[in-house]
Amino acid sequence: MANPLSASSGDGRGNEALAAVPGELRVFQWHDHASLWFSLGVGLLVMQMGSYLVPALSSTQALLVIVLGSVVGAGLLGWVARIGCRSGLSSAGLMVAVYGRRFARLPIVLNIVQLLGWGAFELVVMRDATVAVGRHGGAMTADYWPYLATLLWGAVILLLIGGSMVRLVRRIVSRVALPLVVLSLLWLSWQFLSMAHSQGMAALWSRSGTGGMSTLSALDLVIAMPISWLPLVADYARHGKSGRSALTGAWVGYAVANIWCYGLGVLVALTLPSQDLIMALLQAQGGLIALSLVLIDEVDNAYGDAYSASVSAHSIAPRWSIRRWGLLIATACCLLAMVLPMHSLEPFLLLLSSCFVPLFGVMLGTLGLGADANRLLRQAPAIRVKAVLIWGAGIACYHLLPLAGTALGSALPTLALSFGLAVVFMRRREQVEPVPA
Repeated sequence: MANPLSASSGDGRGNEALAAVPGELRVFQWHDHASLWFSLGVGLLVMQMGSYLVPALSSTQALLVIVLGSVVGAGLLGWVARIGCRSGLSSAGLMVAVYGRRFARLPIVLNIVQLLGWGAFELVVMRDATVAVGRHGGAMTADYWPYLATLLWGAVILLLIGGSMVRLVRRIVSRVALPLVVLSLLWLSWQFLSMAHSQGMAALWSRSGTGGMSTLSALDLVIAMPISWLPLVADYARHGKSGRSALTGAWVGYAVANIWCYGLGVLVALTLPSQDLIMALLQAQGGLIALSLVLIDEVDNAYGDAYSASVSAHSIAPRWSIRRWGLLIATACCLLAMVLPMHSLEPFLLLLSSCFVPLFGVMLGTLGLGADANRLLRQAPAIRVKAVLIWGAGIACYHLLPLAGTALGSALPTLALSFGLAVVFMRRREQVEPVPA
């Protein structure tokens, strides 16, 4: 197989997904990284995940788990962002560097499948919230509205995917979407804190947990959200100017958003228990406007899934441009959202996502301590057997730990195992040389 960097596309250009972004095209600064990952960290699904922590945990346990899990998970996200920024490579490029030219196609295809699923799932969340908002106001009662809402949001994603990702992040996300979503979160937080105060803040804060979920299992649940973005982060960070700003920007931006949204989910569950999250948010004064702004912010989550899937698809079939792949994938997400029972498929998507915890454990152990990812990519064999074996061991560990009945959770032990094995077995002098200072 030829060097992937020499693969040519139909218009004569090289494989953009497997080539480093040139220095003159790297324009993202700290605030661009932070704005992007704060925006991607905000979502109705994140709030819903936060509401699952109670009443199993006490209020203090839930807060501790949220802060610790967000800091650790977002730190891993920032670490991968630093690797992507320093190398200029996409996630697909990093996979090829670590796992080999031919074998890397397997995780790349798995990533495309999971991003198709999560992109469709985001459209379902947006569709359901849109219909709920409409019916709350006495409209959208006809049976065709869920389909129409899906098509409307799908059209928005198609419109965005046809433009420039860099321009979208710098002009729309940073300057427009971020201030609006921050204001909406501030308003919702104020409203539910007021409800908590009227119900007795001290009683809610001192409420004990009912059990049914260990602290480490809850930590696993919190870390799950930032870890789910690991296969995407390099696709954006590769456009950054500085590895340090990519690391700290992604870390701070996502950690703050994750803590805020998980915390808000817990607060909603404490003040309005057994309520549907969307309906609970609508009950807050001004909740309709705030929820609508959060809902609009969900667009970048679906866009992020579609864009990264298109980068990964382009890495395998470079004759189609990233933009052309993006239009196809966004269309596919829209169709899947209309015909598949996405809520029933959520366990399958989570199962698929579990493959990427050890996958990135191996990548961090191989590339995260200063290795030259570009050199590894240029010299990549068809398959790096040790990396593949460690990945397989990590997947087995992830799924065997719950069967063993431990309270450790799965994500952190699996990540630690795959990282440690990669450090020991993958960082040989003849394979991995540090990047010159």
